Amino acid sequence: MTKVSLEGQVAVVTGAARGVGELLARKLSARGAKVALVGLEPDALKQVSDRLHGESGFWHADVTDHEAMAQVATEVKERFGKVDIVVANAGVANGGPFVESDPVAWRRVIEVNLIGSAVTARAFLPVLMESRGYLLQIASLAAITPAPMMTAYCASKSGVEAYAHSLRAEVGHKGVRVGVGYLSWTDTDMVRGADQDEVMRELRQRLPWPSNKTYPLGPAVDRIVAGIERRSSHVYAQWWLRGMQSVRGYLPGIIGAVGQREMRRFEPRLKGVSTGLVGAGGAADEQRQQGISP
Repeated sequence: MTKVSLEGQVAVVTGAARGVGELLARKLSARGAKVALVGLEPDALKQVSDRLHGESGFWHADVTDHEAMAQVATEVKERFGKVDIVVANAGVANGGPFVESDPVAWRRVIEVNLIGSAVTARAFLPVLMESRGYLLQIASLAAITPAPMMTAYCASKSGVEAYAHSLRAEVGHKGVRVGVGYLSWTDTDMVRGADQDEVMRELRQRLPWPSNKTYPLGPAVDRIVAGIERRSSHVYAQWWLRGMQSVRGYLPGIIGAVGQREMRRFEPRLKGVSTGLVGAGGAADEQRQQGISP
């Protein structure tokens, strides 16, 4: 597809305080976009905004809050005059056996990753229809293949993938393009936080190549930016993820068989696996739930 210049475009990025969201905001800004940052950590968002090349602003909001996100959409439109691109990137993760999982953390992963993405789209679709813009929903390898010890994350990312594909069919005739972005394990606070648990780290290292690697953030975000420029329906942050689509129908059966063997192997050590939200983003979300200012 033909590239769309980002010069003068207005892009909204949720979960922009760090990781994929932060670097994506920087790269979009470097290409001439005006960037609206949305997240739970106002101090971190301000620091990101202050380092951007061009015009930007930041909004402190929980993506699961309908009223707050509607207000953000109104204020972004008032500030910049339009919205051309929305990247629903905000996400959290937890791990551990489902039967012993923290029900609050498990539910929160679904709320942020799935419900929060839908709330974001609901808030911004009216302005995207005006600009005939682009919504990029960040999903994951977890949308393509199931994984034991990651029930909430896999469920949420499978959900946002299906939701975004459905939405593409609804709004395409109104000029809005919808894309899904897929990332494998990428060097972010979330992945590093998950790796702090010895069992989760070992389980990931035992995955088959190339899914057992942690990939650098920069090239992954470069691929996402290229997808945004092309308004792509599918964006793959690592080269090999595209090929996973052709075999995804076989993966549940394979994972179901191999996963049983791995769970039996690790059974004596599973009691000690942390089941809370992981990484700095997870800590910020837990602070929000406890009413603690970030």
